[in-house]
Amino acid sequence: MTINEIQDEIIEEFAFFDDWMEKYEYIIDLGKSLPLIDPKYKDELHLIKGCQSQVWLHAENAGQQVDFTADSDAIITKGIIALLVRVLSGQPAEEVAKADLYFIDKIGLKEHLSPTRSNGLVSMVKQMKMYGVAMA
Repeated sequence: MTINEIQDEIIEEFAFFDDWMEKYEYIIDLGKSLPLIDPKYKDELHLIKGCQSQVWLHAENAGQQVDFTADSDAIITKGIIALLVRVLSGQPAEEVAKADLYFIDKIGLKEHLSPTRSNGLVSMVKQMKMYGVAMA
């Protein structure tokens, strides 16, 4: 699946929920299903700067694509990074670098986050795109 196909799938999933409490519960569930990051990557080098909570992100160059693993110490943040990993992991590095992550606005995520969480989201996206640039 392409980045846009995955984003469209996420937009459809979020359309099933009537209110933001249900959407938050779904985001938390997504975080629980996030593949575990190798504990050796839970260090200062892999910590995303600009996040209120701790978020670790590791990227691996797997042939022509980037594979991401991540973790967070906060349940909602873990769900948010799980969404980003779902969209960008396994994609070509070039596509990751230039991805337009429109699903964030379409599902209303940014507007339902606190300013500090919203800044953290921007930092996560920026870091993932930087890995894409570096591996392209």
